[in-house]
Amino acid sequence: MTVTIVGSQLGDEGKGALVDLWGGDADVVARYQGGDNAGHTVVEDGDEYKLSLVPSGAVRDKIGVLGNGCVVNPKTLFEEIDDLRDRGLEPDVRVARRAHVIMPYHRVLDGIEEEAKSDSDLDAGTTGRGIGPTYEDKAGRRGIRVGDLLDPEVLRDRLEYVVPQKRALAEDVFGVDAGDAFDVDAVFEEYRAIGERFADESMTVNAGEFLGSRVDDGESVLFEGAQGTSIDIDHGIYPYVTSSNPTAGGAATGTGVGPTVVGRGEVVGIVKAYLSRVGTGPLPTELTGDDEELADYIREKGGEFGTVTGRPRRIGWLDVPMLRHAARANGFTGLAVNHIDVLAGLDEVQVGHSYDLDGEELFTMPATTERWGRCEPNLREFEPWPEVDWSAVADEGYGAIPDAAQAYLDYLAEEVGAPVYAVGVGPDRAQTIELTNPFQA
Repeated sequence: MTVTIVGSQLGDEGKGALVDLWGGDADVVARYQGGDNAGHTVVEDGDEYKLSLVPSGAVRDKIGVLGNGCVVNPKTLFEEIDDLRDRGLEPDVRVARRAHVIMPYHRVLDGIEEEAKSDSDLDAGTTGRGIGPTYEDKAGRRGIRVGDLLDPEVLRDRLEYVVPQKRALAEDVFGVDAGDAFDVDAVFEEYRAIGERFADESMTVNAGEFLGSRVDDGESVLFEGAQGTSIDIDHGIYPYVTSSNPTAGGAATGTGVGPTVVGRGEVVGIVKAYLSRVGTGPLPTELTGDDEELADYIREKGGEFGTVTGRPRRIGWLDVPMLRHAARANGFTGLAVNHIDVLAGLDEVQVGHSYDLDGEELFTMPATTERWGRCEPNLREFEPWPEVDWSAVADEGYGAIPDAAQAYLDYLAEEVGAPVYAVGVGPDRAQTIELTNPFQA
């Protein structure tokens, strides 16, 4: 049995909370793309765990796997593992030998390139953690994989090939003085030691074989996506996208488990009850101008600041054409809707039901970002719901959710064509109301 958790919007939908909730019924939780640009916040009994690379299931003592579709910064990985150990947990994390490694020069170049774009409209709002440059090297067949760290001779050969190229790029193109990040000997010694730790702790696996054998043995696997559908490099608002595939198809390509296995399981789209994003690019339902005060209120109440970057997120009404696009691209079998508590007590609640583009009504996102940027939202107003004791609502169950909020949820389920499996009314695991457990659906 497999369950795939997918962000249905622009990331930051609260996926970690659902991975944490349903991860208790999984034997293995596997990340299938992205790197330490992904921020997951898990809250259990008031204790907050901020994770950017370790799969969220680690808080539930589950085996975590970083699949071949991930890019791995070993320093971040070890820091998070060591921090969890200091807090009394024993995370069991395995890393695909085919996963690519974020090297020091990737991080330096990421910052340089993003700064070069900062005065243009191509600024993607990256985290500066080397994600994009690592995926570029992967596609260019000059990357270094986790398996290479285990063989010093191979690692040395790879570095002697790629590092001079990166040094020339930094010095000759960007005019930056290259430091240790572009020194073959320094990088080799550091990453040979990292490879030794991977080997000493038996952390590396052939991910497809490891996960496939567990599925064959009847175990349950939860696939955890990072970011969201609309910043998927193939299906998102290019070029304001991430460098990988957060969509459900990435669960197969990013782990080595076949698409028929993923397709036979559940695919749950995680929805934030409004819209938020970090970075530039169009956002048709964004609250601006006279609505900036409302945006500030939602941002503060919802804690809309990047888990990784701390940057304030842009705020908008829920974009339903975006959700329809996500439902088609992923094949959602269910939805989990978070943050309906954040919208409580407002004087108005609206959604972008459709777009107007040059006099034509559109019900899904256009294929090009330029056309999407010209879309005007056709807003639909909902009866607002009151502020209530959401912890008490979570204890009582779905029926205690205010009627107006239930009408909002019913509308989303109908428009997306998938039932609501869970509703988040607060950050703690106990504040997620479960209607359907996808492992038992």
